[in-house]
Amino acid sequence: MSFKNDKRTRILRAAVKVFAQKGFYNAKVAEIAKGAGVADGTIYLYFKGKDEILISIFEEEMAKFIAKAHAQIESASQIDHKLRAFIHTHLDFVKNNPKLAQVFQLELRQSNKFIKEYTGSKLKEYLNLIGELISEGQRQGVIRADIHPGLAKRAIFGALDEVATQWVLLKRNKYDLRQSADQIADMFLRGVTNNQTSMKGGASP
Repeated sequence: MSFKNDKRTRILRAAVKVFAQKGFYNAKVAEIAKGAGVADGTIYLYFKGKDEILISIFEEEMAKFIAKAHAQIESASQIDHKLRAFIHTHLDFVKNNPKLAQVFQLELRQSNKFIKEYTGSKLKEYLNLIGELISEGQRQGVIRADIHPGLAKRAIFGALDEVATQWVLLKRNKYDLRQSADQIADMFLRGVTNNQTSMKGGASP
């Protein structure tokens, strides 16, 4: 890693902590700079402002998640195990990165620039990964042909997003995310599969 990239990485890591602690609106660039160990002006060599920092955090962390999800999916053989692996990977990622989860679930929604102007590829890539699994299951005859992949992928994302948000809001002491992952997988798989008997047991791959 170059010195230039090292500074950028430090800025992003510091921003996650500051956004989680102070909130996006209350966070100051000077606080991020202090946490990263750089001068205030150095921030603007890499980012135009707080919104761009926030979007960069999202893009880079989503890229890591997608890579991990691909690895978990590839290790599973059956389509129901692949979908279950994806769901577990999502909520495990939330559980293992609580500050980042807070930034994604709460602070990201405070950025007007993200809401109105975000055109990055990572969210689409995330959704398309789910859609590809649905389509694969349909080709195998496991998932009902009348299920629309575009609707299914948004339904799964919506469920995972809501559970993650509640976990963050309730200070992570009310939800067992692994148990939630199994229940979400069971509810979805029992609703979309042709052979529901194969879904019994709820065991993770």
